[in-house]
Amino acid sequence: MMPKTTAKAVRVKVPRPQPDLSFEIALGQGRLVCGIDEVGRGPLAGPVVTAAVVLPAGGLPDALARAINDSKALSLRAREALEPEIRAHALAVALAEASAAEIDALNIHKATLLAMKRAYEALPGEPPAVALIDGKFKPDLSCLMEAIVKGDGRSQSIAAASIVAKVARDREMMRLAELHPQYGWDRNAGYPTPEHLEALRRHGVTPHHRVTFAPVRAQIERAG
Repeated sequence: MMPKTTAKAVRVKVPRPQPDLSFEIALGQGRLVCGIDEVGRGPLAGPVVTAAVVLPAGGLPDALARAINDSKALSLRAREALEPEIRAHALAVALAEASAAEIDALNIHKATLLAMKRAYEALPGEPPAVALIDGKFKPDLSCLMEAIVKGDGRSQSIAAASIVAKVARDREMMRLAELHPQYGWDRNAGYPTPEHLEALRRHGVTPHHRVTFAPVRAQIERAG
């Protein structure tokens, strides 16, 4: 009698879909298209940073296109390597931000849309006729817009913008970390990590903190 065997489940790793030019081709129809994305909605400190990127009609070189993805899916090293390549091959790149003070005055949603508008308007040359926006909401732009949920993993233009914005914001937080080293912003980018929250309790609030965000507001109330 043959011994019974137990079948083992085999886990198959499904490849992550690559952002492509489907939206750019469908909506552009020969017109300039930009992708716009933001970085930094969730941190307790620092600006929200946006980027707008216009790619050539044919997209990026194959090797670069294969490497492009949502910035959150890439390592720091990969983002730092890809950012100058994106700038070298894009037709136009622009960065913009909304400060912590603007976030407090407007709220994070409105400040993000304002920063997106600033990035679009900062693009050099001919304004794009179409803007692909990551997420569900659209800024106030004078062009055709398409909001794409999880667009940084679907559109090559938005993915490129997400990388440019992420690299820029990380560098800004490293600069601010030199001014306020006790918060660990060079490691946590202003997000509410245990390290950051403990530093907030011990050292208080800086001008770069978002005072309307709950942990910062609570610290201000504790300090009286």
